[in-house]
Amino acid sequence: MTLWRWILPFCMILVVVESRLLEGLYCGRENCYDVLNLTRDATKQEISRNYRRLAKDNHPDLHRTEKAKEEATEKFKAIATAYEILRDEGSRADYDYMLDNPQEYYAHYYRYYRRRVAPKVDVRLVVFVTITVISLIQYFSWVQRYESAIKYFMTVPKYRNRALEIAQQQESSRSNVKKTGKQRLSKTEQKEETDKLIRKIIEENMDIQGAYAKPSVWDVLWIQLIISPYTITKWLAWNIRWFWKFILLRQPYGDEEKYFIIRKYMKIGQHKFNAIDEETKKEYLDLELWKKENFNQWKIEQEEAMKKELAQKPSYRSIRRYMKSHGPGRITFED
Repeated sequence: MTLWRWILPFCMILVVVESRLLEGLYCGRENCYDVLNLTRDATKQEISRNYRRLAKDNHPDLHRTEKAKEEATEKFKAIATAYEILRDEGSRADYDYMLDNPQEYYAHYYRYYRRRVAPKVDVRLVVFVTITVISLIQYFSWVQRYESAIKYFMTVPKYRNRALEIAQQQESSRSNVKKTGKQRLSKTEQKEETDKLIRKIIEENMDIQGAYAKPSVWDVLWIQLIISPYTITKWLAWNIRWFWKFILLRQPYGDEEKYFIIRKYMKIGQHKFNAIDEETKKEYLDLELWKKENFNQWKIEQEEAMKKELAQKPSYRSIRRYMKSHGPGRITFED
């Protein structure tokens, strides 16, 4: 009976020590520190030094027989696995926790696989690259739309002829200098020079608004995120001012406030509203469209005028006749 009193605690100690190392986790049934001939207080330099020495001594290419190569390969894999676990502070801390807390069986699996499946790339870097790519796509798409608008205006006779008139006025105001033979241009070069001049005049004199406006770096996502504190502060100040002046004090609206209310009723953005010519905006003010009842009446009139305009178009009338005869289910794009 006295013998069992000593054997039983000894067996329990062996079970606890054995349970500290789980199959399939980290170095398996082997201790990662023992694999690299290290103690638990080893430094990073000692871990790297022992790994290089053991990897060099146990490299499979140093053995000739097939059996020796297989044994060296398994040993080399164990050394590499131990080094991967101990060189990283996070995985080493999880491994030490497993050695110190063998009873938390399922927690060890969670810690191990959480780190294994975690993304290797820093999330901050991913966010930085994503925002940068979106900003570049934004800017270059705006540049492309602006270029298409400029090229379109260069082909419209109205704007092209006006640009040529401005160019001729600028040329006549300058002193005429006779060109030598080397300065004479061919017809192709003259056309290119004329197009460049027309483009320059259109860019300088035409204020393109809306989606095809000239791109600005201040509108890209990166800049907007950087200045977002200022933007939010400005928005809050604007709303507080609006509440104070026009709701509490009941002060009359200015032109800017009237345009804001009209744009809100129209449900269009600032860029699109800026593209409307000044005469039309002045007409909005004359009709007092910032008043809800006036705007609703004006909207109904606009819809009726558009219906009458469409009804007078031959193509629209033919579509209506077709749908009246065959029904909406029969019409196709080819029709």
